[in-house]
Parts: sequence; structure tokens; C-alpha cells
Amino acid sequence: MKSLRPRAIAVWTSVIVSLVFSVAAYFLFLVWGDSPLVLIMFFVISFFLVFMGANIFLNHLIEKRLKPIFKIIRDVPVEEVRKAREYSRKRNLNIDVNDEVTLWATQKQAEIQKLKELERYRKEFVGNVSHELKTPIFNIQGYILTLLDGGIDDPRINHLYLQRTVKSIDRMISIVEDLESINKLESGELKLKMENFDFVRLVEDVFEIELLMAQERKINLEFSTRTDKPVKVYADKKRIMEVVSNLVVNSIKYGKKGGYVRVGFFDLDDHIVVEVSDNGIGVDKDHLPRIFERFYRVDKHRSREQGGTGLGLAIVKHIIEAHNQTINVKSQPEVGTTFTFTLQKAVN
Repeated sequence: MKSLRPRAIAVWTSVIVSLVFSVAAYFLFLVWGDSPLVLIMFFVISFFLVFMGANIFLNHLIEKRLKPIFKIIRDVPVEEVRKAREYSRKRNLNIDVNDEVTLWATQKQAEIQKLKELERYRKEFVGNVSHELKTPIFNIQGYILTLLDGGIDDPRINHLYLQRTVKSIDRMISIVEDLESINKLESGELKLKMENFDFVRLVEDVFEIELLMAQERKINLEFSTRTDKPVKVYADKKRIMEVVSNLVVNSIKYGKKGGYVRVGFFDLDDHIVVEVSDNGIGVDKDHLPRIFERFYRVDKHRSREQGGTGLGLAIVKHIIEAHNQTINVKSQPEVGTTFTFTLQKAVN
């Protein structure tokens, strides 16, 4: 359907306005007029005058304001209008596609970065396992070759070298067993045996087991919190004993002569907060984010001299997380280190 032209709009608008004014005049004349002829003449004249006035006024308005707009719309080719609409649609489509591509690229970049980190971790892990196993294997090889070359007949050598061989074998077994424990914890194969037990008594048992090592290094084992009442927790007793033992042994190994290892516990709503602290050599803040990684050693040479598999803290973290609890560490060089973890209170 064709659009109305500007002049036609003016005419029809004038007719409507004139009719409105004429009807109004007619009703006024009925009230005050006398002759029907005069009434008709008044109506015709009123309509004509209003029509002409409205028409002139509206034509002037249209010429000045509306006609240019109609001309622009009329002169625009239909094809151009179609192209404009198509461009607008494609532009909106391109914006949506660009947003999707940008989001996809961002996600892929994050995935690639994660894969690179995993690859770096894998390489470090394989390298660390190789290095940790290589040392006792080479030691065993050296001791046995010495014995085969005649050392077996020398009473001063054979017994000593056999003892050293046994120690190296024990070290290899410990590494393999610790790796197996971590893998079971990560895969969920290692099921926890949850029970209620007295945490204070468990710590006392750990102190008794590690007392000889602590005495050799002149380090005191003590409670920072003491209570006559049992502190009941709900956890896997064997695994939590492994956690406390690993943390206490770690503090003894890197403690200072004449120093201390303290275990404290605090009541926090439905949990018991446990702290294992020492005043040892401490750890620099740059190393703290990686301290729970497998085989990660702050000082590799010094750590291997202290013994251990390099997996103790990794096992600790996995055991605590298997209990749906958290563990944190804070440390300062030459001041000491504090490990803090939570345990669920005993179930009544």
C-alpha cells in the first residue's frame, strides 16, 4: 500500500479540522440563531473559512518540516533499504560470532596453560622419582660389586656393606610404599576407617615413638595446650597418626639444637584445630606454595642428608583432604614453621 503524499495529508487534516469547527459553530447558532437559512449560510461560510485557514497553515508546515523527510524516504531505493537491513542483521550476527570466538579462545588458552602446567609437573615428577630411586640403586650396586670383588671375604667390610645395602633397600621400599599410598588416596581406593578416638592420647603415642630421634637432636617434644579431659575426634586413627608423625618428624629434622616441637589443639564449633609448630630453620615464603608437592625439597642436598622420601608432606595433605578437612602452613626463615589442620569432632 502506497504511503500518503504530504499535500494529501494536509487536505484531509484540513477537512477534519473544518468539520469540527463547523459542527461547533452550528450548535452555537442553534442556541443563539433564528433563521434556518442564516444557519446554513453560517455553517458553509464557517467550514470554508476554517478549511482554507487550516489548509494554508498545514501546507506551510509540511513544506518546511515534513516534506524533506518524505522526500528522503521516497528517494531511497528499495534495494538500499534491503541492503541496510541485511547489513544490520549481519553486523549483529558478526558481533555474536566474535563474542563466541573470543570466549572459546579464552577457554582454550586456559586449557592450554593448564596442560602446560600438568606437563611441567609430570616432567618434574618423573625426574624426581628417577633421582630418588637412582641414589639407593647405585648405592646397592656399589656395595654388592665391592663384596663380589673380594670384600665378602673381609670381615671388616662384608657386614658393614651388607648393612648399608639393607638401608638403601629400605629407602627404596619406603619410596614405593609412599607413592602407592598417595595414588590410592588420589584415586579414592584407600578407604578411611572412621572412628571416635582421643587425639591427646594419639599425640602422646607419637611423642613416645619419636622421642629417641628428638633426644639425639636435643629437641623437646611438648604440648602447647594441655587438658585433663580427652579431646575426642572422628577420623581414621591410623591415618591421622601418620599425619601427626610426619609433621613431628619433619619439625625434628629441621629444628634447631635445643629447640622444640609443640602440638596444640583448639575447640572451634564442630571441629578441632590442630597446630604443630617448631622454632627451626623455617621456610622462605617463595617455597611455601609448593611445600606439599611430591618430592619438592626446599634445600635438596640438605633434605636428602636428613633422610626421608620427600613424600611425607604430600601424604599429609592427601590424608587431611580425604577427611574433607584443610591444612595450611606458615613459616619464617630462622623463626620457625607452623602447620595447622582441622579435624571433625567426635560423633556422639
